[in-house]
Amino acid sequence: MNKKNALFSALAIVALWLAWLIAYAAVQNDYVLPSFWDACRETGRLLASASFWRALGNTFLRTLWAFLASLALGVAMAVAAHVQGWVRAFFAPVVSVLRTLPTMAVILMLLLWTTPAAVPVIVAALVLFPAVYAAALAALDEAGEAYGELTRAFRVPLWRRIGRMYLPLAAPAFLKQAGGIFSLGLKVVISGEVLASTFRSIGGMMQDAKMYLEMPRLMALTLLVLLLGFALEGLCRLAYVLIVRWRK
Repeated sequence: MNKKNALFSALAIVALWLAWLIAYAAVQNDYVLPSFWDACRETGRLLASASFWRALGNTFLRTLWAFLASLALGVAMAVAAHVQGWVRAFFAPVVSVLRTLPTMAVILMLLLWTTPAAVPVIVAALVLFPAVYAAALAALDEAGEAYGELTRAFRVPLWRRIGRMYLPLAAPAFLKQAGGIFSLGLKVVISGEVLASTFRSIGGMMQDAKMYLEMPRLMALTLLVLLLGFALEGLCRLAYVLIVRWRK
């Protein structure tokens, strides 16, 4: 089954590549869509550039800070919601509001209140919090359904149930989704950097490439971000598989 999934994934990548080649052949305009080979050459130049690695490091750190902030707050609120029903009811509309909050409007308001370097972090944390909260709460509920009656029968203290049982049992299920959440955070951070024109960032480099009509450079940056997102998701899935096998 895994081999079939890998085959279909490879076929999807080939299909996207062929669609790019066909679209470029139909458009024949480098200012609208660059050729695949120009984008590959520009990717090589970026990988050999120190400025790209500095920008990537800054963007990655912003994503990491946003992820950790949303992780700490989301897991803490999920634990409280799992233990107390009124907390779950209180946060339900809050999470719904954050999910539907227009990112563009938030970025524009934050630009008036803070710096271009801080805007992407705050926006990404606000976007990631509902995803982290929902994933952590679902994992805790699943662990609680499996072992809740047992812990109550033996009168295990609440703090011990949370620290010694619920969180460790919920961690693998949450880790399975952590890669996708982090990848989403990366996209949101870059979007914030583009709109805020953040200095020395991937989003700032994309904004410069757009302003100077350097389409191969813009496409190369996009490809590198996609590859980074795929790598992060793959690492989290690999960690999940290793943890599950180790527990068995």
